[in-house]
Amino acid sequence: MNVRIIVSKKPIGLPTRGKTASNRLRRVDNFILLYEPSLLTRTDGLFQRSMFIDLGYGFDARTTLESAARFRRVNPNLPILGVEIDRERVDAAIPYADEITHFRLGGFNLPLQAGESVRLIRAFNVLRQYEEKDFNPAYDQLAQYVLPGGLMIEGTSNPFGSIWAANLVRKEESRWKFEALIFSTNFRMGFDITDFQAVLPKNYIHHVVQSEPIYDFFEAWKRSAAETSPAKVFGQKQWFVAAAESLASKGYKIDTHKKWLTKGWLIWNK
Repeated sequence: MNVRIIVSKKPIGLPTRGKTASNRLRRVDNFILLYEPSLLTRTDGLFQRSMFIDLGYGFDARTTLESAARFRRVNPNLPILGVEIDRERVDAAIPYADEITHFRLGGFNLPLQAGESVRLIRAFNVLRQYEEKDFNPAYDQLAQYVLPGGLMIEGTSNPFGSIWAANLVRKEESRWKFEALIFSTNFRMGFDITDFQAVLPKNYIHHVVQSEPIYDFFEAWKRSAAETSPAKVFGQKQWFVAAAESLASKGYKIDTHKKWLTKGWLIWNK
């Protein structure tokens, strides 16, 4: 198993606003724990020392430390690296570092050291501030560090993480394969499909216009929600499930397993 490691010099990218809230990304981590926990526990080959990367963790270390607590329930020895392009943010996080928890200055060119590799990247609320032309170069850069079979979940959430949408991509040979587009809600804001449009990843958010596939998807989802609106009397979750099942019946590759839908995750497999 081969992976090309490029140690970061000048960080590539721009600082984020850096603002976050406690447990903002809890549902992202919980999704990974349910979707593929074995990725976090693999120890074969280079996975023995491979890391989880929290890219662009923000003005303090909380999202990285929260993820460390969650993921180390299944792998107590999982190396974790928080990466920030703002030196002051890195300096502020250093006191929380230990032998398997690191904070380093870097960007899309990840600041890995010799012998390190990556199994999982979470990049949330990072690419939203970039131009669409920057999307593919950022993805291509990040793919260089991830072991074959590894994942990246990249997307945008609202300020408290109650609504988010993300690309899930898997490293195959030298490039990413887009595996799914995921939509998440904890139902605290009800169920309004337009809420998901506001947090679409950068490669979709400017394409919700007629003749584009993502536009057609949302129109079909809205029709499905309207058709199943009587399910609202049983609650928002039941309506969400019914709308997803209706959407799948229209030919979209929706994972209709209840373990996803009842928890507020709609997975559109690509």
